[in-house]
Amino acid sequence: MTTKKRARWLLIAAVTVGVIAFGLLLWKGPWWFDGAHLRAKDLQPADGVVITGFRTALVAVGVALTAAVGLLYTHRNHQATLDQLEHTRTKDREQAELTRESQYTDLYVDAIKLLATKDSSEGSGLTERLGGIYALERVMRDSEKDQAMVVQILAAFVRQRARREDPEDENLSGQIHGGLRPADDVQAALTVLGRRPRREQNEGLIDLSFTDLSRADLLLGRFNYASFKRARLNDAFLAGTELSKADLGGADLRGAVLSFADLRGAKLIVADVSGCPAEAKVTAVQLLDAKMDATTVLPQAVARDPLFQQQMQEKSE
Repeated sequence: MTTKKRARWLLIAAVTVGVIAFGLLLWKGPWWFDGAHLRAKDLQPADGVVITGFRTALVAVGVALTAAVGLLYTHRNHQATLDQLEHTRTKDREQAELTRESQYTDLYVDAIKLLATKDSSEGSGLTERLGGIYALERVMRDSEKDQAMVVQILAAFVRQRARREDPEDENLSGQIHGGLRPADDVQAALTVLGRRPRREQNEGLIDLSFTDLSRADLLLGRFNYASFKRARLNDAFLAGTELSKADLGGADLRGAVLSFADLRGAKLIVADVSGCPAEAKVTAVQLLDAKMDATTVLPQAVARDPLFQQQMQEKSE
């Protein structure tokens, strides 16, 4: 016999015993509880009052107990209904989450395929790559846990499409100075990276080291902690760009607009793998309107510039 059947038979037995006991109390109860004052035969009006009062009180107790049992049963049914509803809601949330995850996965896979579109004789593939970039932005905005992954993918895309082939070739660097803007898909990826959602976790670190971002538009972009090591940023538009704690060691910033750029904690000079200092190529005039503090690591030529020192002293006062 199962547990449920055993419980059902016990309940039926308890109800049967209760009904029999209640009937016996109605019949014999007055004599059991007050037999010393009641006659067994030839009942008088006084006896009738006692018997009626006892039975009335017993019926009232029975009604109260029945109501209590009914309320308890109703409460248990209500609680069971609530539990079932919560269970259903949990299952629905889990199913909805699985559906969302599946949608994100499908969108992510499709975006990666678009991002990997190569130029061919039939077309440049630019439209497909742009579609992939903005589809990844949608994934990044809707799925917090996927943001770091999307950031890494877009940064890798920029590193691949705008690779600085000759980081030590100063002659070519001078030729590129003032050259063309980045390709449209590279610029789109940079824009998406710069406007990624602000989150306490999983924002993702941006690695754009050894890239050629000459004349790139990073206006008001958020590139805190990003690595621009040895990157070309000639004539780049960095006005108001957040570059706090960024690594700009060895970056070529000649001609870049740095007005109101946040360079607090940024490193414009770092040691390379050989231990030699790699300084960013930038002038003191470019940095006069930038936001800096004592944690900004500046190239020696800039830090020693009299005009720059005077300007910094006036700002501190």
